[in-house]
Amino acid sequence: MPIRTRFTTWRPLATAATAALLATAPTTPAAADPGTARESRPVYSYDNAVRESVWVDTGLDGDGDGRRDRVAVDVVRPREPARQGRRIPVVMDASPYYSCCGRGNESQKKTYDADGRVVQMPLYYDNYFVPRGYAFVGVDLAGTNRSDGCVDVGGRSDIQSAKAVVDWLNGRAKAYTTRTGTERAKATWSNGRTGMIGKSWDGTIANGVAATGVEGLETVVPIGAISSWYDYYFAKGAPLYDSGPDWLSHYVNSPDARARCAAVQRELVEGAPRTGDWTPLWTERDYVRAASKVRASVFLVHGMQDLNVRMQHVGQWWDALARHGVERKIWLSQTGHVDPFDFRRAAWVDTLHRWFDHELLGYDNGIDREPMADIERRPDQWVTSPVWPPRGTDAVTLRPAAGDHPGVGTLGLTRSTGTETFTEDPGRGESDWATHIDRPTPDKAGFTTVPLARDLRIAGSSRLTVTVTPTTPTAHLSAVLVDLGPDTIRDYTAPGEGITTLTDRTCWGASTTGDSACFKETRARTADVAHTVVSRGWADLGNHASGLGAPLTPGRACTITLDLAATDHVVPKGHRLALIVAGTDQGLIDPPADTPTLTVDLSRTSAHVPFTGGTAAFARATAGQTAAVPTPTALHGVGEPRTTHRVPEAAR
Repeated sequence: MPIRTRFTTWRPLATAATAALLATAPTTPAAADPGTARESRPVYSYDNAVRESVWVDTGLDGDGDGRRDRVAVDVVRPREPARQGRRIPVVMDASPYYSCCGRGNESQKKTYDADGRVVQMPLYYDNYFVPRGYAFVGVDLAGTNRSDGCVDVGGRSDIQSAKAVVDWLNGRAKAYTTRTGTERAKATWSNGRTGMIGKSWDGTIANGVAATGVEGLETVVPIGAISSWYDYYFAKGAPLYDSGPDWLSHYVNSPDARARCAAVQRELVEGAPRTGDWTPLWTERDYVRAASKVRASVFLVHGMQDLNVRMQHVGQWWDALARHGVERKIWLSQTGHVDPFDFRRAAWVDTLHRWFDHELLGYDNGIDREPMADIERRPDQWVTSPVWPPRGTDAVTLRPAAGDHPGVGTLGLTRSTGTETFTEDPGRGESDWATHIDRPTPDKAGFTTVPLARDLRIAGSSRLTVTVTPTTPTAHLSAVLVDLGPDTIRDYTAPGEGITTLTDRTCWGASTTGDSACFKETRARTADVAHTVVSRGWADLGNHASGLGAPLTPGRACTITLDLAATDHVVPKGHRLALIVAGTDQGLIDPPADTPTLTVDLSRTSAHVPFTGGTAAFARATAGQTAAVPTPTALHGVGEPRTTHRVPEAAR
């Protein structure tokens, strides 16, 4: 993996023009010299804030009605800066969820007064940041809530919905005071500096807009976000859900958009065949390929057990950003698809505050000199890394070998010969395989190290290159890395995906009668486990030769590489690391049309796993150890993963 650069040095933001404004502005914390200020403070009235709506011209006609689409933009901003002749930066969340599904752990929706002005803006961003001298902008993606157009699920319409707003904030796009009127609205109060934030689809839009290189977008904070939409629906051809982007578009489109967006729905069906073939539709929705255009800094947050927007999206995006020297920061939790506001609230609000102060106000608060990564090692126990993955982390080639019993082998550095065979069983998955790792079962081939003599850290993305011979024209593959040993982890398969929502509330910012800054608290929901799944990857074997699926020839060997999701996990001393190769991972990929038996050629199979310390660290951890199997510990564990199709933002 490439070496990760640290943050670039702090960038002074004051031009001659802004310096002149600062010199004449009142000396309040929010107006202080960016070279000396440390923190924006809540000195402005939230109750008296300006609340207004505008409709921004996207330049597109996605619904084909002959008129250019306008997207609705609700703004909450402090009244005082404009009176003082100062322009302010923007925190922006562009979302399809503001009316259909709700935002956050409490599924909040936008509400409006009789004049159409926003009363409740979901989440705490406006409550917290507006009193500190920021504007908050909530954008309804095209086709949702009060916007024209159609949702195209990460495509041109979705991305242009938000990009056009960044352009408007910088004086490059037109906006109007009503959806159909001609009276222009100008963002004379904005200094153009914009930070986009959001969880799931919202964060995905932030990634996509950053990949356009739009001027004025200074930072993005994607939380549980997609980096390439193909990888949301497929893993190298293996289908992850039983429906495609047309279902998702229909789900979030407003009722009137559903009536006028049949053409877009057809394009989504035709462009995303359930064969898993890579098509031009997926190329348009692959932001990783455009990482070279990213100008904004990136503060990425993700749950390492997120089985909705999986960690595959983190590894490829992070690596691409690293290759292009993008300023970046990362938090990795043990949760599933959960916002950091709901698993590390106080630390998150403080860190996000300082991040926006640094990136949008130019305050030299030291956040650029702090560790790049925060990783949750145990529930509510966090460690940091100066860079991520840590320096000295290298991919180590691990080789599976046959053991004394069928399907129960070893994992080490030495190439072996022989084969292992397993038969597709769509009724079993990773929890079954790991639980029975030391027993011959017909549905998997398992390979384990000896108990480790010292801790061994995995940090980054893994991959498995495997040569298999199928007995049928179709076959799916799963590869799973497992930490074998007792631990206490967040219960990511339970409701809440690692958190329990409580009844008491804490407040983060100012409130009004219609918009409270107080939200329900949470605590970690944990489980005692005998093993922990560290990383997963899947593939349709019919994709072994290209990005297009094809029938297999029974009896003919195929070689394919599965990408395993990024992670950061320490396998403790005394535990074992296991590699499992099997067919359908129940609940996580759909089964193939046939029920194949697959024979693995061990001499042509290898896993490439990023260990901190590289090959030497792995050799030290496994040196001088016996192959004795530890006595199993009976623990209640976590449930079998289930990812029945849902919108990326799971409403709770």
